[in-house]
Amino acid sequence: MVFMLLLFGISTYCNMNIIDNDEFLKQKSVKDLSRLGCDYLQTWYYTEVLQVNTALENNQELCYNKIYQKGGISMYNPQLETFLKVADCGSFNKAAEELYISPPAVVKQINLLESSLDLQLFTRTHRGILLTDAGKSLYHDAKYIIQYCHDSVSRAKNAMQNEDCIIRIGTSPMTPGQFLMDMWPQIHALCPDIKFQLVPFENTPENSREILKNLGKNIDIVAGLFDDGFLKSRKCAGFLISHEPIRCAVSIYNDLSEKKHLTVSDIHGKNLMMIQRGWNTYLDVMRDELLQNHSQINIVDFDMFTVSAFNQCENGNQLMICIDNWANVHPLLKVLPVDWDYTIPFGLLHSPNPSPTVKRFLDAVAQVINHSEN
Repeated sequence: MVFMLLLFGISTYCNMNIIDNDEFLKQKSVKDLSRLGCDYLQTWYYTEVLQVNTALENNQELCYNKIYQKGGISMYNPQLETFLKVADCGSFNKAAEELYISPPAVVKQINLLESSLDLQLFTRTHRGILLTDAGKSLYHDAKYIIQYCHDSVSRAKNAMQNEDCIIRIGTSPMTPGQFLMDMWPQIHALCPDIKFQLVPFENTPENSREILKNLGKNIDIVAGLFDDGFLKSRKCAGFLISHEPIRCAVSIYNDLSEKKHLTVSDIHGKNLMMIQRGWNTYLDVMRDELLQNHSQINIVDFDMFTVSAFNQCENGNQLMICIDNWANVHPLLKVLPVDWDYTIPFGLLHSPNPSPTVKRFLDAVAQVINHSEN
C-alpha cells in the first residue's frame, strides 16, 4: 500500500494539474493555485519544470523558478524527490536552495509526506536533521522507485520504435559500450541493416538482476564479466569476447600510481578490494591463492562493482581489482597491470533465446573477433 502511494502520488499530488502556459501562472494568485492543487506544477510539453513556492502566509505573491529537465510523465509522488534531497543535504535550508524553492515549502512537503504515510522520516535536532530507521528504509526504496519509473518510461518509448533491426545495448559505468563502438564499422559492413540503441541504466543489485533475467524484452545485450554460475543464477546467456587481465585500480595520489606496472609485493601491506566470495569463481580462485601465498595483502570485501566501490577505493587510498574497460570510470583512479596471470571472462550477456536480429549481431561480432585474431 505504501509503495502504491509513493508511486502514484498522494495528498495534493493525486490530481496534479499539467499546465503549459507561463502567462496562465502569472495571472493566478497563490490562493488560486493552491485551490487547483498546484503546489508542484510540471510543464512536460515544453520540457521544463515549474517549481512553485506556494507559501500561503499573508497571501504572499507567487514566486516560481524554471528548471530545465528532460520531459516525461511523473509516475511517482514528487515529494519523494524532496525527501531524497533533504536526506542528502541534511538540512531543509540547503535542500531548498538546491530545489529552488523556499524552506517553508520544503518543510511542508516533508510534513505532508510523513502525514500521508503515517511515518516519522526525520529526527529534528538543533544540529540538523537525521533520518529515522523508517526514513533510512524509505530512502533506499525511494531511490529505486524513482529510477525504476524513469527506466520504465524509457522502456515504453523504446517499445514504440520499430525493433525489427535494432539492437538495444544496456550501458552503465560498469557495463560500457565503447568496445562495441570500436567494432561497429566492421559489424555494420556485415549487417548494414542493423542499428543499435544505447539504453542507460543504473547498475544497482535490483536493476542488474531484473535486467539480466529479462534480456530481450527492453534491453537485448549488456557487456560484462561472467562465469557459468553467474549466467545460471541470472538466467541469461553469455557470448565470450575475451579473458580480460585482472588489473589494480589505485588513486592517482598514491605513490604506486607513479609505476607503469605493479608487482604482487607492491601490494603487500596494502588493502586490496575484492568483490565478495561467490560472485565469480575466477576471482574466488585468485582470492584463495593470494590468501595462501601472499598473506601480507589485506583483502577487503565489497558487494558489487559500482561507482560507489570506486569511490571507496579512491577515498580510502586502497587498491581494487579492475579491468581495462573500467579505466575511465573514476577520474582519480589509475588502472595498472600487475605481474600475475589472473584473468576473467568478459563478453556480451543476452537472452538464452535471442531474437533473429540478435543472433545475426552475435554472429557478426564473432566474425569480427576471428578476423582480428587471424
